[in-house]
Amino acid sequence: MIFPLFPLQVDITSFWKDEQQSSNDALFFGIFVAAIVLILVVLNVLRRNSPGSSSKGGGSYGFLSGLATHRIARNIGLGHDQIKMLDFVFKTDQVMDPEKSLNTPNLLDRHFRRAYREIEQSSGSEEEAQGRLSLLFSTRNILENSGTGTLTSTTQLRDDSTLVISNGRDKFTVPVVSSSGEQLTVQCPKNALGTSMKFQRGNKLTALAFTKSNKGFSFETRVLGYSTSFGMNTLLLAHSNQLKFLSHRRYRRKQTDISCFIFIVFVDGSGRKQRLVVDKRRLSGNIADISVGGCSIKTKAPIQVGSKLKIEFTQGDANVAALGQVLRTNRSGVVTVIHIKFLKVTRKSMNIINAFVYEYAYV
Repeated sequence: MIFPLFPLQVDITSFWKDEQQSSNDALFFGIFVAAIVLILVVLNVLRRNSPGSSSKGGGSYGFLSGLATHRIARNIGLGHDQIKMLDFVFKTDQVMDPEKSLNTPNLLDRHFRRAYREIEQSSGSEEEAQGRLSLLFSTRNILENSGTGTLTSTTQLRDDSTLVISNGRDKFTVPVVSSSGEQLTVQCPKNALGTSMKFQRGNKLTALAFTKSNKGFSFETRVLGYSTSFGMNTLLLAHSNQLKFLSHRRYRRKQTDISCFIFIVFVDGSGRKQRLVVDKRRLSGNIADISVGGCSIKTKAPIQVGSKLKIEFTQGDANVAALGQVLRTNRSGVVTVIHIKFLKVTRKSMNIINAFVYEYAYV
């Protein structure tokens, strides 16, 4: 029997199309995988070869750490140049955990201190050095006033910090002996006769704490008991996790005792012809505390509120000069404490003051 042949009804070109489509899909997939691998390789190379990275592979500051730092820095309010300076600071000290450093003031100061010395040693000229140092300190000051490094518990208080405790209207300044353990140990407050004060157990007290960076906190506590530590009578207080942040100065301030010279500055003329004239008579005094925003000076000279002054003093082997105005005065016997706001300070003098306040100039 002969079977009739019928023409094939399937278009065989569709097989060629499916095969071509599968080939294209495989090609695109291969390109995608290759791109992912290339990106990972580039990121790894950048991380290993970035300045400040460790050749031993311990995970020091690199590309990925920089991304995290930039995100935090922008939220804090640092500008483009300040973020670059922060990168330099962290790379110089091979920081492994930028977020931890930003939240630990002592650790942050260690990084900035090393960067300060690196700038002094590597800058090509005095002008370049002062410009870089000015940017370094502007970055540090912004971090100082941000939320970084804020205490959240009295367990974080340094053992050499100071508390002002209040019992009703009575206030006592006491050093912290130890903040570790289940209680906060402070030196027993003393009355005017030098006798240790005794409070009832369970008595509630209000306390003020101040960090090294001049940030203040208040908290409520209660008396747990008494003890003897390091040969002194100590008061045991309850720890607190409810610390309230107090407003603080714009710039870090340092207590000191530096002899200085004071010159009265007069305003001569009026309008556009107005100029400042420095009196040749030189008065003496001692700087009691200082920041880049101003200072307090103890002097026996009669100086009025509102007076403009030129202040000169020596820090190390450098001369510092600033123009300031007296905001207020406090008299104690023959000595007057004048509180001065700086109106004009040279960039170099400002860097010297900042290095002194932050203690970056010391070994």
